[in-house]
Amino acid sequence: MDKIQDKALQVAKEIVVKFVETGRISPSNFTEHFSRIYLEVLRTITTHEPYPGKPGEPE
Repeated sequence: MDKIQDKALQVAKEIVVKFVETGRISPSNFTEHFSRIYLEVLRTITTHEPYPGKPGEPE
């Protein structure tokens, strides 16, 4: 597993744990949500589009 995948795994885990703590995801359906969250985090951090600046700032 490369560094980016490892970081995405850590971030996804933190997100899912928070969702479980707040009751948005139950431990019984953890697996069906975790993979979707992980893949979305991975897709987001591997997209090479520049982050848009604040309004009025040059990009």
